[in-house]
Amino acid sequence: MSRLFTRLFMVLVALVLAAPIVVVAGVSFNAQRTLTFPPVGFSFAWFGEVFTDAGWRGALLTSLAIAAGAAALAVAIAFPLAWFLWRWHAPWARVFQALGTAPFILPPVITALGFLSFWATAGFYGAPWTVVISHAIFLVTLPLVTITLGFSSVDRSLTEAAATMGADDRTVLRTVVLPLVTPYLVSGYAFAFVLSLNEYIIAYMVAGFTVETLPIKIFNALRYGYTPTMAAVTVFFVAAAALIFSLVARFGDLPRLLGAWSSKES
Repeated sequence: MSRLFTRLFMVLVALVLAAPIVVVAGVSFNAQRTLTFPPVGFSFAWFGEVFTDAGWRGALLTSLAIAAGAAALAVAIAFPLAWFLWRWHAPWARVFQALGTAPFILPPVITALGFLSFWATAGFYGAPWTVVISHAIFLVTLPLVTITLGFSSVDRSLTEAAATMGADDRTVLRTVVLPLVTPYLVSGYAFAFVLSLNEYIIAYMVAGFTVETLPIKIFNALRYGYTPTMAAVTVFFVAAAALIFSLVARFGDLPRLLGAWSSKES
């Protein structure tokens, strides 16, 4: 009886979580220019507008470029930091780990205000590359956590054996450690990419309306009315996140990335 109740409860939770997505997806297929559910008619025209309309297409390309650059920079920052924390166990080294996680722990509005003050003082407010750097700093926690988990999974006997054979630290890192942590690098990049793609507050505070990402484009479009194109963009976000995380689950160790530990480590 308790098992049946648990299953019914989980089904109810799943339905509640899925309901907004179902409604938004239904709205995106409206044949008329209205946000009504159930949809009036059926049309894929609003999905096509994301790619054919110059404004929406430009916002999409801008979002993809910023997300790709920010995720790459976040991984570039997180990897040497995680390597340093794994290679040397000095107590003071944890200070760097705290600095790496601090931007993501703080409320996004506070972090965004800090970036706004910094870039405005430096005279670079509104430049597209400031959004890339700001997103990378804000999201560096995600690849830092995943890459740190990757390093912790490396059997140190392998590195010791390589060192015994005459390999220096650089060779050990390139030939032994890097292949083992590559899935965690890819996972960290994927997490940062998806969140950067959907991030609004920092992009708006850092660049205003001089850089129009998809979230900012949706906000701007609200001034001229509600169209199913907004719902189509939302479906695109959900589909992109589902695809990326499905690939991470398929080719990586998703339970471990989410914090689970194997029986050997417990």
